[in-house]
Amino acid sequence: MRKHIFDFINYLKSARNVSPHTERSYLSDLEQFSDFLGETDFSSVDHQTLRQFIAHLLELEVRKSSIARKLSAIRAFFKYLNREGILTNNPARLISTPRKEKRLPAVLTADDAQRLMEAPGKKEAGGHDSVLRDRAVLETLYSTGIRASELTGMNREDINRHDQLIRIRGKRRKERVVAVGRKALAAIDTYLDRKPGGGETQAVFTGPSGKRLTARTVQRILENYRKQLGLQQKASPHTLRHSFATHMLESGADLRAIQELLGHASLSTTQRYTHLNLDSLMDVYDKAHPKARKK
Repeated sequence: MRKHIFDFINYLKSARNVSPHTERSYLSDLEQFSDFLGETDFSSVDHQTLRQFIAHLLELEVRKSSIARKLSAIRAFFKYLNREGILTNNPARLISTPRKEKRLPAVLTADDAQRLMEAPGKKEAGGHDSVLRDRAVLETLYSTGIRASELTGMNREDINRHDQLIRIRGKRRKERVVAVGRKALAAIDTYLDRKPGGGETQAVFTGPSGKRLTARTVQRILENYRKQLGLQQKASPHTLRHSFATHMLESGADLRAIQELLGHASLSTTQRYTHLNLDSLMDVYDKAHPKARKK
């Protein structure tokens, strides 16, 4: 089975042009499924086997959103095996995805987001160049709402300073253009002016070795500053993405415009930010309206 898994991952890279993150996730999910099967031949897998795997994941208290992702990987894998003529059946067709928990994304307050932007430089744990880089990373994430993988994939030629735009390569290498604020552009330029030569010269954000930053490194940068500030709220690249969208919506931005900036294929994905906005409105109402106040 492992040989077929690696063949499938190579197919995803060559034919589907998936992102490295998707590639790693599918590989991890399918290897976990293979470990669960043990000595069981994968050709004998049926829908009951898959139900047992789901029950196993639930016992481990795996989130339903993660279970849904694993089932998506398994469905794609069996579909690939069918197309290649390796299997004639697809047991995953009969399995429904567990209903996901309705969880609203974590969002920083505008004040906490501002504190986070100003954190690099207050305590220079690393070299000065790394502080300038960190400031540019944080400003760019919050100014544009892009994903960590999109940030690390940025090249110098992608930045249009005159029109304040950045070309982004998103999921499945789909390109879009996003607006970027003056503060973020200034932070990027300050960092690039001090950035040493060598390494991947086209990459905007690199580490000491000159190689592109990874999404994991970006995550660590945010976590370090979150701890430094003592923020209770989670502060990941996706938190800044959610904060960007929520703060834009609260300031009157059009939902369709936010959809384009975030690169969401469906408006329904963007609409969850309206729930966050309504929650904040209801909170204000509950605190301010005489008839809503608790006795």
